[in-house]
Amino acid sequence: MPIVTKYLMAAAIAMTSTTSFAQEDLTANTVIATVDGAEITLGHMIIVRDSLPEQYRTFPDDQLFAGILDQLIQQTILATIDDAPDRLRTQLTLENNRRLMRASNAVNAISAVAVTEDAVRKAYEEQYDDSTLGNEFNASHILVETEESALDIFDKAKDGADFGNLAKEFSTGPSGPSGGQLGWFGLGMMVPPFEEAVITMEKGQISGPVKTNFGWHVIKLNDLRSLTAPDLESVRQDISAELQRKAVAEKVAELQSLADITRVDTTELDLSVLSDSSLLSK
Repeated sequence: MPIVTKYLMAAAIAMTSTTSFAQEDLTANTVIATVDGAEITLGHMIIVRDSLPEQYRTFPDDQLFAGILDQLIQQTILATIDDAPDRLRTQLTLENNRRLMRASNAVNAISAVAVTEDAVRKAYEEQYDDSTLGNEFNASHILVETEESALDIFDKAKDGADFGNLAKEFSTGPSGPSGGQLGWFGLGMMVPPFEEAVITMEKGQISGPVKTNFGWHVIKLNDLRSLTAPDLESVRQDISAELQRKAVAEKVAELQSLADITRVDTTELDLSVLSDSSLLSK
């Protein structure tokens, strides 16, 4: 909130209003006050209220109404001091704000069509189809530099040596000190050769040497479990956001393909000009 607005709001909120309004059919265009003929409408006040920080919006309605109205009256009076045409910064800010608000309205309209209950449920079912969830794996590994070392460790493990102790003694990987434990992981989280070995293993099985870019691994599959889908409500917001993103992106792509868009050639332009705020000092 701008400093002037903070000051005016703080001063006005301390005041109480004795003005009463008859209950009637109010609209956003209902005039609540005038300042030398300039109208302050209920719509103006609602917009200010919606933009206030939460601590102000919790004030009693009578104080909030009086505070917002006094703020707008004082702003209107102060604005008359500057009777020159809008400065360039003001003009451009208004244009940007208008563009942003209209774009936001368009996004809301697109979302209203794309993000329906049926669409959310369909996306949920497609994303969390039990047949595609697969498994999670819990594995430990011992990483060494040569195949010979890996074969030697594999033989020791097959002969009954404790896998965790072998990892602490021989593994060069960061998980060595913790017995080689990697914890739970799903598909796509490990490099392909490692993953390919793990998905073919049974619980408790120890693999032969597996080569990756990191070196040679001996892997023990400690456990595995089937992934379960989260409930719809816990992921509804994420699904809705993704549906909105896709719908808006498709609409933008469609409109861009139809629009006549030109861009300035910036190859010869010093792009640091973007930081030159002095250009707005007119």
